[in-house]
Amino acid sequence: MDIFAVFTWIGGLALFLYGMNLLGKGLETLSGSKLQGILERRTSNPVIGVLLGAVVTAILQSSSTTTVMVVGFVNSGIMQLAQTVGVIMGANIGTTATPWILSLTGMQGDNLWMRFLNPSTYAPLLAMAGVILLFRSNARQKDSRKKDLGMVLIGFAILMIGMQIMSAMVQPLAASDTFARLMQLFSNPILGIGIGCIVTAIIQSSSVTIGILQTLSTTGQITYGIAIPLILGQNIGTCISALFAGIGANRNARRAAMIHLYFNVIGALFFLTLFYVLRSFVSVAFMDMTVGMMGIAGIHTLFNCLTALVLLPISKWLVRLAEKTVRIDSHEKMKKNTTELKDTVLVLDERFFAEPTIAIERAKEASWDMAKICQRAFSAAIGQVMDFQTQESDQIRKMEKRTDIYEDRLGTYLVRLSSMNPTLQGSREISKILHCISDFERIADHSVRILETAEEIQEKKVSFSVEASGELKIVESAVSEIVDMSISAFIQNDLPLASKVEPLEEVIDNLCSQLRDRHVERLKNGECTIEQGFIFVDLLTNYERVADHCSNIGGCLIQSEEDSYRLHEYLSQVKESNGNFVRYYEQFKVKYSLN
Repeated sequence: MDIFAVFTWIGGLALFLYGMNLLGKGLETLSGSKLQGILERRTSNPVIGVLLGAVVTAILQSSSTTTVMVVGFVNSGIMQLAQTVGVIMGANIGTTATPWILSLTGMQGDNLWMRFLNPSTYAPLLAMAGVILLFRSNARQKDSRKKDLGMVLIGFAILMIGMQIMSAMVQPLAASDTFARLMQLFSNPILGIGIGCIVTAIIQSSSVTIGILQTLSTTGQITYGIAIPLILGQNIGTCISALFAGIGANRNARRAAMIHLYFNVIGALFFLTLFYVLRSFVSVAFMDMTVGMMGIAGIHTLFNCLTALVLLPISKWLVRLAEKTVRIDSHEKMKKNTTELKDTVLVLDERFFAEPTIAIERAKEASWDMAKICQRAFSAAIGQVMDFQTQESDQIRKMEKRTDIYEDRLGTYLVRLSSMNPTLQGSREISKILHCISDFERIADHSVRILETAEEIQEKKVSFSVEASGELKIVESAVSEIVDMSISAFIQNDLPLASKVEPLEEVIDNLCSQLRDRHVERLKNGECTIEQGFIFVDLLTNYERVADHCSNIGGCLIQSEEDSYRLHEYLSQVKESNGNFVRYYEQFKVKYSLN
């Protein structure tokens, strides 16, 4: 094996790594957000947790992704520590799917079916199909799925081609005595586990290191005695991703990372002890037999399945071991878990940045919470105008402060997330949320101003005439509907509902204008005082501003689908050329007409 063959092998390794990365990212984009939702809600039963962890990891092609996801969920308070054990065990089982797929490249023979089962046979066709999907996709959401599927196909093809190149380049090593002696060193269990652990910790992917070991096995110089320690070490080395994710997290998140480490370390010790005890009593001839690609995949699967089978019944002891390892420090004892911290800092965990699709889902859920808070704040504020309740005032102000925190944390989180190379659809979601959260915060601000006006009414014992009270109820009903409508449209991404927001906002503008004119007439006729008038106009101004922000939200939702945020231009055009606008406007005009 000369220097040029080494260069070619490095090129094959580069293609292998890139293909693995591209395949994983494509699969994550296609299904990552759905899979994380499954893990969040359905892991109370440990056995089900194992199954779900295995399925999710097999689809995402990465146990590191699953375990980092789990650490983030625990840190966010979404998942309890005891729930993580089954998922982590399942993740180790799920990661064994990749070596089985890679082992198919070692299938040789002239039989048609044997050749068809070898992925390298049809990898070029998959690459071409992926390229066609990429070329045919465009910026629309539906077509972005084609792009993601194209990435998956191209990633798989590149992965197989890289594997094929590496296998071809190591063939000369089959006759190398130096390589054979080097491999024999790894038959020492301690050295083999150590090397497997270090290499995997550096690469941070057991699937990649198992794949490299499988290519080396094609030389015929890898025996079972060499492969077993290396595979056990690779399983331990892959824990580095979860340990890194636990840095700076809360104690339960760090404990979840330790559970992953303990699972693999205890499993490796148990596996080796059992094996070498049996070996001292029974002759194990196969240890000196050469192992192929499928043999390596089989050892990997056997180790993870056997370890899960042994440790799952005593999973509570793993939790206790992790709890004793990561204890509560003095800082955490003094720390107070405020509602704001729980709602914002924990949910928006930066550990999810490694998987932008999942991070965007967390940001969406946080923005939905923010929207609901401002909706409750506004509803409570208008209730104070006619029926003042002292205890409600503090709640409204607390909700407004929470929206301030949400805007600050969400804005910072999303700006950083936008630099993590999200998908096209992910970038749209980030832009949409960034545009809308300021409007949510402003609606909460106006809710406090409405509350202050209500407090003034209460303090000064101001009462409106029957006519003025009836007018306020009409406009309050209209503004309540536009708030509910815009927030529902945002949470559900309901564009038809969003298209109704602007017509209703126009009706509210006209209502407020008419009510000001009527107020002036009452002033002229001496039917109300100037003090009543100031309060009346203040309420109308805040209602109108709230409707304006709802209009911004509705317009933003529609414009986000067109990758355009020229709201003023859009709003002026929709009033002139959109037939639905006129129809909805007339409906709302009748619904909220003044007597």
